[in-house]
Amino acid sequence: MSARVAVVVFPGTNCEHDTVEALAELGADAELVWHQRATLVGYDAVVLPGGFAHGDYLRPGAIARFSPVMEAVVRLAADGAPVVGICNGFQVLTEAGLLPGALQRNAGRRFVCRPVAVEVVRSGSALTRGVAPGTRLTLPVNHFSGNFTCEAHLEQELEASGQVVLRYLDNPNGSVGNIAAVSNGAGNVVGLMPHPERATSRLLGSSDGAILLASLLETAGRARVQTPA
Repeated sequence: MSARVAVVVFPGTNCEHDTVEALAELGADAELVWHQRATLVGYDAVVLPGGFAHGDYLRPGAIARFSPVMEAVVRLAADGAPVVGICNGFQVLTEAGLLPGALQRNAGRRFVCRPVAVEVVRSGSALTRGVAPGTRLTLPVNHFSGNFTCEAHLEQELEASGQVVLRYLDNPNGSVGNIAAVSNGAGNVVGLMPHPERATSRLLGSSDGAILLASLLETAGRARVQTPA
């Protein structure tokens, strides 16, 4: 049975179709879900894709966290299902308190749009199940506020607890500790700034993103949870 994945769409989201297509190519039953939907019953996983939710007013993700669907996302995460935020989705997850830290403007206040090299730090998260630590991937970034920041003691805690999932080999945005992706303590909620959905074929320059998305689907298949109405 194919994993059923909800791809949440906020006003201003612009990577939803790329995400659905990439997941479908890997065998998922991926569907667009409007942000005003208040339940995610029947879904095995959820992805918050990239874009500019609500125009990134106030700050990226600050308004999206109050959308009705986010209560359902919180419940799904609490039940152990995989929840992944890509770029703007990562920002939403930090604003919603599902992930630690925050995303601020890039160092130098410059928009970055290019392929970057990252290294897998944690194996076993929703995005890296079965992927060996030290594995190097090439993924594109496309953001202005992708600079991951947190207090020094929190960075130490994230490193010690294995919540750093991906690390930049050539930091494009000034993120503390070269962090490109983090997870919650359980590993089922992951946020990353690079776009795996844009790297699923060599025709796109890299197929490394398929490794991460395939891990998401495997994790979803193992979880198979239902969120209460």
